[in-house]
Amino acid sequence: MAGLLALSRAIDRFNEIVGKWVGWLILLSILISAINAVVRKVFSISSNAWLEAQWYLFGAAFLLAAAYTLKENEHIRIDIVYGMFSRRVQHWIDLFGHVFFLMPFVLLMVYYFVPYFLLSYRSGEMSTNAGGLIIWPAKALLLIGFTQLAFQGISEIIKKIAIIRGDIEDPNPFISAHEAAELEGKALAEEIK
Repeated sequence: MAGLLALSRAIDRFNEIVGKWVGWLILLSILISAINAVVRKVFSISSNAWLEAQWYLFGAAFLLAAAYTLKENEHIRIDIVYGMFSRRVQHWIDLFGHVFFLMPFVLLMVYYFVPYFLLSYRSGEMSTNAGGLIIWPAKALLLIGFTQLAFQGISEIIKKIAIIRGDIEDPNPFISAHEAAELEGKALAEEIK
């Protein structure tokens, strides 16, 4: 298990670095959008390449940060139902979801995106918009993003098994709304005393 946990930590670290770095792509996308708007209004010129660059950057930020979002336990789930169960049951639910829903989906996406990207790359596929960009980098981002998500899924499965076995502490303890209200009430009562 020690070797698998080391692999999990390496995957987590890589996706954390990428996830934090790609946030800057949003700023770059905003700057390109602002500059493009000013140039279009002031000089009456524009290019579809600038519009597509914004889409590429925003898409890259979304796709490349998905694995980091999963790592940070910030992905979407139905907390109302999830919070009704003990933490041990929640770990089993997460493990089941990762193994039977997340992994089949992301592995299927990786499987289909490999030829999708390769065909685009080999053909030099271009945007159909006048002055548009080449398409294969956007398709490469799809493949890279889902590959990262697949690796993060493996990391999460390793961690869930280790937590269930008692090999590691829970890195993301879940506090239900009821428990949070109780803790807040106790803290407030202490302040009043």
